[in-house]
Amino acid sequence: MTLIDTAGTGLHADAVRALSAWSVADPDQEQLRRDYLGHLAEQPEGLYRSCLPAHITASAVVVDPSAGRVLLTLHPKVGIWLQMGGHCEPGDSTLAAAALREATEESGIRGLELLAVDGVPTPVKLDRHLVRCTGKDQPENTHLDVQYVALAPAGAQALISEESLDLRWFDYDRLPELTDVSVRELVSLARKLTG
Repeated sequence: MTLIDTAGTGLHADAVRALSAWSVADPDQEQLRRDYLGHLAEQPEGLYRSCLPAHITASAVVVDPSAGRVLLTLHPKVGIWLQMGGHCEPGDSTLAAAALREATEESGIRGLELLAVDGVPTPVKLDRHLVRCTGKDQPENTHLDVQYVALAPAGAQALISEESLDLRWFDYDRLPELTDVSVRELVSLARKLTG
């Protein structure tokens, strides 16, 4: 099945729009933004897992600002605590919709809302990393992750899905050891933006 979206509509066009509109002062983030846009210019299917060796993914860190906590999932493939997220699907109309779908599926929380600027959900961070999308015998691919902040309703109860080994709320100041710098930076940024 071909997933090409070259007509300037749909998910590909939205990804270009979202990344073009996003402004960031950090030079490393700005370089990633340009790299992502270059990827999309060269790859009409650049948002789907079939695009190798790299593709755009969408994720969201789920926070409950009223309780000062963040929800993380213990990822079964990499064995560390991460934000919710994953691959874009043909039914996703926007990057934000993909991030919200992933966050809702993996957290089990209904009523999540993405942090928005002027009513438009906007990315807060980009992260490029290597990961195996399929089995251990397959080569690693590069995920060009577009990260959002998802606001949970106060007192939200999470429900673990089959995509997680574990799912837990953590105080902002007490993140688990088994996480990485990227997640710590994302949580810190989410805390700052929602505080």
